Amino acid sequence: MSPNETLFLPSTCEIVKDDINNSSFVQFQIWDFPGQIDFIDPTFDSDMIFGGCGALIFVIDAKDDYNEALTKFKNTVTKAYKVNPRIKFEVFIHKVDGISDDSKMESQRDIHQRATDDLADAGLHQIRLSFHLTSIYDHSIFEAFSKNSGIEKAFLFDVVSKIYIATDCSPVDMQSYELCCDMIDVVIDLSSIYSTEDLAFDNKTSSLIKLNNNTILYLREVNKFLALVCILREENFNKQGVIDYNFLCFRDAIGQVFELRLKNQK
Repeated sequence: MSPNETLFLPSTCEIVKDDINNSSFVQFQIWDFPGQIDFIDPTFDSDMIFGGCGALIFVIDAKDDYNEALTKFKNTVTKAYKVNPRIKFEVFIHKVDGISDDSKMESQRDIHQRATDDLADAGLHQIRLSFHLTSIYDHSIFEAFSKNSGIEKAFLFDVVSKIYIATDCSPVDMQSYELCCDMIDVVIDLSSIYSTEDLAFDNKTSSLIKLNNNTILYLREVNKFLALVCILREENFNKQGVIDYNFLCFRDAIGQVFELRLKNQK
């Protein structure tokens, strides 16, 4: 179905369950709930719905007034978390097509801040939320569903100037950027003092810093000029081997890009 054809789809008025069985590795169920369902209603069987739920995706219309949606989001998350604390919460800020980039970032920051503050006021500050800008007119929905690295933010830095060459699509928080810059300085300074080599930064450089808010800073060199610095939650770092393998794939891809550019310059 093309995106334009979705205009003729009726609104969801009842719970719809879809079974996804694309392969032996991809098997799950999607339960689509209409927006008018009240999860606080005592007649609603929350234990049955949320008890075996792996992820809850809450969709907010970016073009509408989302005050009521944020209130409903807080109530839904509060109810679901009490039933099943292992649920992952994802927020899709939808219908961002036709909105300027500045407006997209501003809406995401506003929704992120207000949703986080509402949960903190409810005593649920330990819940981590992930936010994604989505539209049916591009691949943003597929990208949002595919993100499972568990990395909150990643920067590809020029080590000397601290300018980031690339970053992921989530908004850049200056505090996170400065934190990553400080980490590079710490790594270089310590390496200069304790390294037995002349170079303080080489192709084996890596560093791991654990913060007191259960956040991890992870640095890996890409080449002698570039470094990848990631911010992630401590619970998502329990499979470091997978993260390191993905990094090696990323470093190889970056190397291929540079090789291709050198060939084109000759």
